[in-house]
Amino acid sequence: MPETSETAKGARVTIRNVVSPGHVQRVDRAKYEAMKAALMAVLPSGPPGLTVADAKAALLPGLSQAEFPGGEKAGWWLKAVQLDLEAKGEVARCGKPVRLWRGRGEQS
Repeated sequence: MPETSETAKGARVTIRNVVSPGHVQRVDRAKYEAMKAALMAVLPSGPPGLTVADAKAALLPGLSQAEFPGGEKAGWWLKAVQLDLEAKGEVARCGKPVRLWRGRGEQS
């Protein structure tokens, strides 16, 4: 689970980026959690997985309209959550185009 804090703007989480080790970013917790739930619901449990485009198409119908009205900014949030979950080992990837599936948990 990402580190959380409360701010004047609401709860925030710290996320990582698997392709930029050491880089962290503070983002809205509600949006993060909504995207994570939607992404994990559509990803298969193993390879060959889904392309990022296929994952986005699959998750959009079930995405929280409260957090992402009309799918607004879903692409950015999908990528941010994907990279954070990859850094934690919860999502795995391979190939070109990149294909994603549920990983095996936290990596060191």
